[in-house]
Amino acid sequence: MLGIDVVKISRIRAMQERFGNRALKKFLHVDEIALAKSTETIAGFYAAKEAVAKALGLGICAEFGFMDIKIYKTKKGVPQFTLVKNIIERFSITELDLSITHDGDYAIAVASLRSTATSSKPLFH
Repeated sequence: MLGIDVVKISRIRAMQERFGNRALKKFLHVDEIALAKSTETIAGFYAAKEAVAKALGLGICAEFGFMDIKIYKTKKGVPQFTLVKNIIERFSITELDLSITHDGDYAIAVASLRSTATSSKPLFH
């Protein structure tokens, strides 16, 4: 399962200027806010969470929210994420990978999730 998202950094900056940390608390855990030292990182985290939701085929919705994803960094600074247990079990997820990059005024994230579940979509024609 693969998901990608692009976020305009200036949009996140404007949201921060208008609402401060109140806005961040809508989509980031306290640990993630502490980890995000710049607007670029915050935009990357937002893109990452959207990419994960797309990889699951759910999007951000009533059954899967921003707080169901938690981003952290390894000792080498590599972004990773965890998911709430019920999502891991529901989709039989076995591996999670994340890549976040920035270019100009954009943050881009790609999320890859692997599962043991059998696909119901056709694979050939």
